[in-house]
Amino acid sequence: MDPARISPRARCVRGRRREPALNVDPAAQLRLLDVQAADQKLDQLAHRRSTLPEAAELQKLAAEHSRLRDAEVVASTTVADLEREQKRADADVEQVRARKARDQQRLDAGQVSSPKELENLQSEIASLERRQRVLEDAELEIMERIEQAQREAETLAAERDAIGRKAQEVQEARDAAWAAIDAETESLRAERAAIAAEIPAELMSLYEKIRAERDGIGAAALSQRRCEGCRLQLDAAELNHIRGLAPDVVVRHEECRRILVRTAESGV
Repeated sequence: MDPARISPRARCVRGRRREPALNVDPAAQLRLLDVQAADQKLDQLAHRRSTLPEAAELQKLAAEHSRLRDAEVVASTTVADLEREQKRADADVEQVRARKARDQQRLDAGQVSSPKELENLQSEIASLERRQRVLEDAELEIMERIEQAQREAETLAAERDAIGRKAQEVQEARDAAWAAIDAETESLRAERAAIAAEIPAELMSLYEKIRAERDGIGAAALSQRRCEGCRLQLDAAELNHIRGLAPDVVVRHEECRRILVRTAESGV
């Protein structure tokens, strides 16, 4: 054949250095597909375990619980600050009341005889009354703010408790799902180990190496002249090459380098 008429891909395939042939009983090669199926199922279980909706929901609930706890601390701090402010307001009111009471006592006892002094005393009592009303209004406002802050703190505490209960339920559901996945994983790993024990160590070693390099798929069936690993159709040159191999020769796909397992549906 004229080399110029050979396609670039065909020249690449023919020119590629092939690994030393590995010979394994065809039945053992077929069992490798069972190992691959088990590994893919194990990968799916691991993915399910790491992406459980309950786990994601639990993270959101934990974040909300933390936010509510922080808000509750702020509200409680506000209540404490307002209570201290109320004590100062109470003291101011009591001070004005006491001073007004003393002035009123002097006035009622007739202890002031000078008209000017009497006028000043009456003016001071009136001023103290106005001051007392202002302070009492401020005191009432502070009390209202305390009640509002207390209600807010109580509401936040109730919401936080509700979130905590919900988180407990979700955590129990997550743990139950994890337990089911872990049990299935353990059973599948035991099954996989039993199958792998039937396969020669050299083939298993090659499979594990390829699987690590090829997105978890180290072996695939050759089905209807197509590699089920990369889903590419084999060209005529590669198919003819495979036809010429003995049944026990381990085949590698020239394109994706995965182990190709020949079956009754391979088409070769």
